[in-house]
Amino acid sequence: MSAELLTLRLQPRASRQAAAECELTISSDASIDALYAAVAKKTGYPAYQIRITRSNASHLQPAADTTIEDANLFDGSSIFVKDLGPQIGWRTVFLLEYLGPIFIHPLILYVLRPLLYTYLPYPPPPFAGSRAPAATTPPTFTQQTLCAMVILHYIKRELETVFVHRFSASTMPMSNLPRNVAYYWLPGGLLLAYSLYYPTTAETPPWLFYPGLALWVFAELSNCATHLTLRDLRRPGSRDRGIPSGYGFRAVTCPNYSFEVLGWLAVTVVAGGSVAAFAFFAWGLVVQTLWAKKKEARYRAEFGDRYKKKKYVIVPGLI
Repeated sequence: MSAELLTLRLQPRASRQAAAECELTISSDASIDALYAAVAKKTGYPAYQIRITRSNASHLQPAADTTIEDANLFDGSSIFVKDLGPQIGWRTVFLLEYLGPIFIHPLILYVLRPLLYTYLPYPPPPFAGSRAPAATTPPTFTQQTLCAMVILHYIKRELETVFVHRFSASTMPMSNLPRNVAYYWLPGGLLLAYSLYYPTTAETPPWLFYPGLALWVFAELSNCATHLTLRDLRRPGSRDRGIPSGYGFRAVTCPNYSFEVLGWLAVTVVAGGSVAAFAFFAWGLVVQTLWAKKKEARYRAEFGDRYKKKKYVIVPGLI
């Protein structure tokens, strides 16, 4: 069927108006990406800052390989346009999130330690050892190892953000940035570092330390492997994705989350059962379990019978 010119009616969605009611003429074989560009030109807002929905409120996802005709829009169809407000790129968000712990942990351990623990309380060590003067006690080998583990983990995440991840959405609202950053900078940065690096002579026993360290290496390498698998599901520059399979994906929906939380469990072991480290692990398990359940539901809806449903989303045999 030959392409034809369509007239679409643009209407504002909700209270945040991207445009007054108007009309837009566009070819039926134009892509949805082209529609976003045309609406952006018409409204004066950047394409990444607007959201287009159909009359049934379903989101019209940006896509280079889906035409207006494919999206079941016809001459006279109404589309609703919403201004999402100031946006920030997801890649930038990730880089900012992980940057905090990379600097906070060594800053507390090697620079601020004498000042912090001279005036603030800190817990007794979990194993043989004692509290020690903050100004004169050097970091233990366990503490230096924990600091290196945290830094290497987040450096890996930064490198994956730059060289591995392909994002289905380009941006998120700028207003969400403080919340996203706070999770990594506060619980995973300030609170975790403060609880791990207090002055002490205690070392984690070798029977806990070395198995925990080995488990951490396994978790980090496995997490990286699953991220590479997920990257290969999406062609460069596209938003489509395939069905994940391979290492870890036969057991659970999101093995990338499984190995992520396993790595923080390993940190807890190396730290000798630190309450704060365990709390950070547990919180991460809860949050990422919720994410994994949403992904399982999305895979089932998107791929239908082609997707082999998973009973467990993050912990084999349990969750």
